Order: sequence, then structure tokens, then C-alpha cells
Amino acid sequence: MRTCRAGAAGKLTVVLATLVLLAGCGASGPSPRTWAASVCSALTPWRAEISKLTNSTNEQMTAQTTPAQAKENLVRLFGGAEQASEEARRKVEQAGVPTVESGAEISAGFRASLASMRDAYGRARSTIDGLGTGEAGAFYDGVRAAVTTLQADYDASALDTSRLSSEELRRAFDEVPECR
Repeated sequence: MRTCRAGAAGKLTVVLATLVLLAGCGASGPSPRTWAASVCSALTPWRAEISKLTNSTNEQMTAQTTPAQAKENLVRLFGGAEQASEEARRKVEQAGVPTVESGAEISAGFRASLASMRDAYGRARSTIDGLGTGEAGAFYDGVRAAVTTLQADYDASALDTSRLSSEELRRAFDEVPECR
């Protein structure tokens, strides 16, 4: 029995030591270049989707549609932008924390910016969804107000990699192919 217990204790020690080593390895985040590539890989399709949705929104604002049709389309478009922003935020979160000074704060800042954009699109979607369509002038005035607020919210939360506090990350964002 002693041999069995000693063997089990020995195996447990090896397992615990392995877990500690793995945890230690996992505690460090991606390099600046790897993190920048992951972030740009998350943001590139998001930016394309937002650009497409912005163009569609502009088309909706000038199209000859009824207020009810415009409302349905705009609610769908802003809902899509909200979902795309959340998907980008989730991918940035999955990228981890870069191994640079203030890496946790930088990563949190990117996620917060995307969450703010997601929320801004959600507010615009909700605002437009709440507009009445009986009076075309009032409806389009409400849409313009929602879009103006969205633009202000969007500008306030914009991502700007040129203002990063980490020189390593600024350089990485300038150099990795995924960010070009």
C-alpha cells in the first residue's frame, strides 16, 4: 500500500508541477506583433462591415421609400452594426493582453471603445425603432437626430492606434501586414 500511495503522491506532484508550469506559461500574453495582428484581424472585417452599413444607411436616407420601409431597413442595419461591433470586441478580448507595459489597460481600452460603439449602434437602433412612421417629416427628423447622436458617440469612442502609450505596439500596428 505504501508504494501505491507514494506512487500516487508522486504522480500528483508531477501533475501539479505541470499545471503550475502551464499556468505560468499561459500567464504571459502575446507579443506586441502577435497582439496587433490579432486585433487588426478582428477590426478589418468590422471596419468593412461598418463601411458597408454606413453606405446602406446613407442610401436609405435618400431612397424613395416609405417611412415604415426606411425604419425596418435602418433598424436592421444598425442592429447589424451593433452585432459586428460586439463580434470585433469579443475577438479583441480573445486576443488576450499584449506583453507590453500597461498591456492590460491598452487591451481594456480597445474593448471599451468597441463596447461603446456597439452600445451607440444599439441606442440608434432602439431610437429609430421607437419612431412613429405616420408623419414622414417627423420620422426623418428623428432619424437625422439619431444619426447625429450616433456620429458623436462614434467619434468619442473611436480607436486610434497612433495614440498608444506603448511604442512597441505603435510600431507593431505600423509593421504587421494585417494592419495595412
